[in-house]
Amino acid sequence: MSDPAEQQRRYREFLDLMPLTLALAGLPQSELGRYFSEEQIETRLFVLRHAFKAARSLAREMVLK
Repeated sequence: MSDPAEQQRRYREFLDLMPLTLALAGLPQSELGRYFSEEQIETRLFVLRHAFKAARSLAREMVLK
C-alpha cells in the first residue's frame, strides 16, 4: 500500500493538471441528452491518458528550466 501523503500529492498533481490535460485532449462535450457509446468512451479515455502524460511532462520540463 502506498504512503497516504504520496497518494495525496499525486491526486493534487492530477487535479492541478486537469485543465491543461483537457485543453491538450481537445475533446468535444456531448450534445445535450446524448450519451457516448462504450467505444467512444474507451477512445476518449485513451486520448485523456496520453494528454495527461503530455501535460505532466510539460509541467516537469517547465519546473526544471
